Amino acid sequence: ICLSLVKLLFYLAHSPLGSIVLLDFQPRQFVMVDGNLKVTDMDDASTEELPCKGDSDCTLDFPTKSFPLKCSVTGKCEGMNEKKNLFNAYRYFFTYLLPHSAPLALRPLLSGILNATGDLRYGINETLAAFEKVLHLYKSGLYLQKRPLLLQDYVSLKGFRTAEGEDYKCWPSYSHLGCLLSVHSAEEAAAICNSQSQCQSFSITQQRTWTGEAGQRWQDS
Repeated sequence: ICLSLVKLLFYLAHSPLGSIVLLDFQPRQFVMVDGNLKVTDMDDASTEELPCKGDSDCTLDFPTKSFPLKCSVTGKCEGMNEKKNLFNAYRYFFTYLLPHSAPLALRPLLSGILNATGDLRYGINETLAAFEKVLHLYKSGLYLQKRPLLLQDYVSLKGFRTAEGEDYKCWPSYSHLGCLLSVHSAEEAAAICNSQSQCQSFSITQQRTWTGEAGQRWQDS
């Protein structure tokens, strides 16, 4: 969701009409369509940048923070529309979604994005590049740290179906009925199973996430 939103804001910042700001930036203004975030209402969009005579005229105000911006040579507050969109993305989406569910190795990178956008140290170009770096690490499995090989401690049984009701519940899970997580490989699944005292076995399903990660179901017996 956050990556899709950043791609949308990147387009708005570099649109043929100029930098577009969403004046009524609320979660209810967005919907997911085929895995991509879309804006449902463009009535409150604007390409107007705030006019200014000096830097003192260019303060971007939010309920909890204010940011001083520069007055450009053309008499417009430089990057006002782009930064307003980005900070709204931070306070309505990033703060609620980025800190949760990511693999431990990727959390520092996501915290860096969260802090940089919260302070508006990143523009939309830097934010998109940072998200794409995290996505690459996640899809490629490069985020996995070298660790002892734990899969060798498990016996692989193919063609068997486990009994219903054996799953224990965990967080975060793709299913409220049991413990369903996504991993890059069976080796990562073994490492996660070893780290949870309730887990005695796991099964690899045919489910895939939007990045192609496999679904793993964990069991206590």
